[in-house]
Amino acid sequence: MFACRVNIYKSLRQFDYYLYVEQEQDIESLPEGLLQLLGRLVKVMELELHPGRRLAQADVCEVLARIQADGYYLQMPPGDSRGRPLPG
Repeated sequence: MFACRVNIYKSLRQFDYYLYVEQEQDIESLPEGLLQLLGRLVKVMELELHPGRRLAQADVCEVLARIQADGYYLQMPPGDSRGRPLPG
């Protein structure tokens, strides 16, 4: 498992949706379907993620694995069954 610095963006279209991406990642290069779903994004935080870090609403190892595999992690409200990854 690796560590990385991430930017966290909040969707202004989807209530309680947060997008985690590596700091070097250009969000415009993310899948079009994802960007359409989320609409306007506002940066809310920067974090250093590593396996020992605790997150309030997500498992940090899952977040890191999804970022490594897909280039992003989408945190959705509890009970939302849309799933990941989204079509690009």
